[in-house]
Amino acid sequence: MKKYLWPSIKLTLLLVIVLGGLYPLFLAAVAKLAPGKGDGVTVTHNGRVVGYENIAQKFTDDKYFQPRPSTVDYNAASSGGSNKSAGNPDYLKTVQARIDTFMAHNPDVKKEDIPAELVTASASGLDPHLSPEAAYVQIPRVAKLRGIPADRLKQLVDANTKPPVLGVLGVATVNVLKLNIALDDLK
Repeated sequence: MKKYLWPSIKLTLLLVIVLGGLYPLFLAAVAKLAPGKGDGVTVTHNGRVVGYENIAQKFTDDKYFQPRPSTVDYNAASSGGSNKSAGNPDYLKTVQARIDTFMAHNPDVKKEDIPAELVTASASGLDPHLSPEAAYVQIPRVAKLRGIPADRLKQLVDANTKPPVLGVLGVATVNVLKLNIALDDLK
């Protein structure tokens, strides 16, 4: 027993130092090199912080573009998905309720034209991005409520669309918070 005790104690102390001290310090140092210096990238408007670039925000007014639904009510302190399978009856009821709500607020859109991302939450419940198509489908509602021509809103969505990295990695995305800030800034 003595033969194994001392090596076990040494290994435990080594792992405590490496994994409990050095590794977290290394990650903190790497984070300081990232945009936002490890504190998240804030979005400012008129000199005021209005949100974070990578955390969705709730927009309740129909005159704004709506983000993906959130299972955590856009609370970054408790991110997470529903963990229900696509065939789960409770999940299907939730999705149908979201479809019904979307159609009630967007009467010009046919059910088959609703992008799935507008009625399903992301894994974190905090995804701040939509595809350009999910933003385009909301244009008739926003145009009608704001009195802005639809083609002008399409230009705004296009101007706020971030292409895939290097043109091939990932998909084009629209940050909903930045899009809504640009929408408010339209004269």
